[in-house]
Parts: sequence; structure tokens; C-alpha cells
Amino acid sequence: MYDFEFVKPASVADALAALNDEDAKPLSGGQTLLPTMKQRLAMPTKLVSLAGMAELIGVSAEGGVLTVKGATPHAKVAVEATAYPALAALASHIGDPAVRNRGTIGGSLANNDPSACYPAAALASGATIVTNAREIPADEYFQGMFTTALEEHEIITAVKFPIPEAANYQKFVQPASRFALVGVFVAKYATGVRVAVTGASEEGVFRWTEAEEALSASFTPEAVAGLKASAEGLIGDIHGTPEYRAHLIGVMTKRAVAAAA
Repeated sequence: MYDFEFVKPASVADALAALNDEDAKPLSGGQTLLPTMKQRLAMPTKLVSLAGMAELIGVSAEGGVLTVKGATPHAKVAVEATAYPALAALASHIGDPAVRNRGTIGGSLANNDPSACYPAAALASGATIVTNAREIPADEYFQGMFTTALEEHEIITAVKFPIPEAANYQKFVQPASRFALVGVFVAKYATGVRVAVTGASEEGVFRWTEAEEALSASFTPEAVAGLKASAEGLIGDIHGTPEYRAHLIGVMTKRAVAAAA
């Protein structure tokens, strides 16, 4: 590691003021940023901690919407998001206990790792990402691998999840990293079904619209049994070919629907 300034503000306003300095970076759980700094792939001169601020931590449900504040760790979501069981279950299987107690929902969504779990939940739920400056629909927020609609020094203060009638997340785990080799989140609403896939695409999380159409007509595993996801644009690496990931998308989708129904 190298020398850098560490600032722990008491409020969001203080954090935003500290982030005005050139080359300052917000630090949430640090599960991605700190390893990146150790490898000198990122070298900010100032880290502005978002941890420990009461206004950024908490889970609540009201009017059919579950709100998770930006610096809420995964372990807290797993325990307190009882109004949205599929989301709580997803959070309970992220990484290991150390990751779940340090990593945060805001940090995960801001980083937008192509194999992270929360992006699938946010996109499938039609969530709204709330920042210090605005509210961004999930369909507009995710813009490619490690790319989001966030502006420089804009921070996530909360995520609003419309609570579905039924939902489930199925993850085929890459055992070394605990990330999703392929993960599928299925959410059924009165207006239709949304299906989001993580871990598979070179462009990051995406919606599988063909499955959404089939499941909106019939929310059963049989509705997607004949569908095949395209392998075009999917990740190919030592863990699996694009064709293998395409196959897993179908398998995980059927499992998610069966579990949700």
C-alpha cells in the first residue's frame, strides 16, 4: 500500500465537501477499491469513508417499497429485508461472512461488477437508485461493465425496491471468488415479469426479454423450457465458454421460477 489521506465525515454533506478535492474517492465497504489500490490499479490520494453514518444505514418498508440505504452492509440486508425475502436471501449468500459484514449495497451498485449479485436484483425489481443529487431508474442506471449513470463524486444514498408478488434469485457460484458464474433474478409484478442476468455478459447485467414475455404469459418453469439464451456477447474464460453460460441462464431461470412459484 502507499500513503494516502483518510477522511471519516460525520454526514453526507461533509462527505460531499471532502470529495470536491481532486483525486478523492468515496470508500464504502472497500471490497473492490482496497484490493485495487494494493495492486496500484487505482491510486487516489484521499479516501472519504461513507461507513458509520446513520443517515446512510438502514432498511425499511412502506407502501409496497423496500428502501435500503446506501451504506447498509449485506449482512444487515440479509437480516432486515424481511419484506422482500428474495433480496434478503440474495444478500445472505454474497461472498463470505467478512465480505457480508463490510461490503455495502451502495458500493456494489456503484462498482457494477459484471458478476455481482445486487445489480441483478435492482434491474429485475425495477429499482430506483437514489443519489445525493437525483433518482435514477435501474433501466437507465446500468450502462455496461463497471459503468453506471453516476457522475463524478455522486454517491448512492439509498435504493428503492418495489416489492414483487413473487421473486427468487438463483446463482451458479464460481467457488474461488463466490461471485456468480451466472446469476438470474426473477421478479413477478402485476404488470408483468422481469428477469435480470448477472455474471454472463461482457456488457454486465442485462434483462432477458424473451423470458420475460414467456413468463408474463405463464409464470411456470415450463414457459421457459424451450427458450435458449443467445451466446453472442457472453463471457468466455477458464470457468466457462459463452455457450456454457448461455445454457446456465436457462437452467437458473427455470430454477428461480420454480422456487418463486
